[in-house]
Amino acid sequence: MKAMLALEDGTWFQGRSFTGVGETSGEVIFNTGMTGYQEILTDPSYMGQIVCMTYPLMGNYGINREDVESEKIQAAGFITRECCRIPSNWRAVQSLPDYLRDYKVMGIESIDTRALTTHIRKNGAMRGVISTVENDPWKLAARARELPRMEGLNLAERAGCTRPYAWADLGPVEAVLNQDGSYDWPGGNPRILVYDYGIKWNILRLLKAQNLELLVVPWNFSCEQVSMVRPDGIFLSNGPGDPAAMSGSLEIISGLLDKYPVAGICLGHQLLGLALGGKSFKLKFGHHGMNHPVKDLSTGKIEISSQNHGFCVQIDHLEFLEQTHINLNDHTLEGFRHKSRPIMAIQFHPEAASGPHDSRYFFTRYRDMVQAG
Repeated sequence: MKAMLALEDGTWFQGRSFTGVGETSGEVIFNTGMTGYQEILTDPSYMGQIVCMTYPLMGNYGINREDVESEKIQAAGFITRECCRIPSNWRAVQSLPDYLRDYKVMGIESIDTRALTTHIRKNGAMRGVISTVENDPWKLAARARELPRMEGLNLAERAGCTRPYAWADLGPVEAVLNQDGSYDWPGGNPRILVYDYGIKWNILRLLKAQNLELLVVPWNFSCEQVSMVRPDGIFLSNGPGDPAAMSGSLEIISGLLDKYPVAGICLGHQLLGLALGGKSFKLKFGHHGMNHPVKDLSTGKIEISSQNHGFCVQIDHLEFLEQTHINLNDHTLEGFRHKSRPIMAIQFHPEAASGPHDSRYFFTRYRDMVQAG
């Protein structure tokens, strides 16, 4: 079935839908990963985005029950040069086209993904529309220009949870707070309150592997509510959208910084930087992939990292913060810590689902920071 992708600047590509009739819209970005499409599709940080995969073949190992990063597909659409309809993997329970159809997410193939990627690298990420219904590229481009820009868009309130839950070895379980707002923590391990702005489940898996007890809460869980559940540390998750648009979250984080050890990943890193007085800006085409080189300034080691973000934070003017990691492609900030307080954050994804495992030490550092108080 013929399908068309039109970008806001009038550029358009003719392809084929492998998920049937439909339309979708969002910010068009590219991801440089060769694998990991299931993790990418279910990563809440991709909410509101149409993902173009630079590697030409997707779907060859199908879909399995284990490699999900949330309860559903979060991306607005999926673009590949070629989609494999008959998967070959012992864990596969479904094909990629069937998986997308189940969640009513558009998939399009036979597009020149190299040309699309080059166009985005040159001109920046931009809004786009995919349609099998409308075949006039100028009408689709006009509709793309009417979409809200990612700048100023608060998506984390939609991507995160709406009520608290705990994380057990096998996944999320219901967490019931007491009538007075307190919480009966299980076990005697350090207690971590996790703000869910659209968290990847592998972050929770790896925090749990550090023998930490986890209570996951919505973005608007107030400072007063935090004091009632008595955590030992605070963790700020990844998520979609513009951190500068999250004024409510920033106010809450600011009220917690002098009371608890705090760490953040990706959007959590950006929010923590802003709460401490930093500034954020939108990257031209973002960092999306599993092969980004990052330098750990404390050890001098180079890590290959998994990344997914469209915004960046600047903290150069804040003397009380120390840069800990930088991106070796464009020298943007990838990590920082407070010089005198238990606060640290990284922009990339140490849970790396999917991706390399070079940076998993971050979770050990966080556990040690919490235990040291």
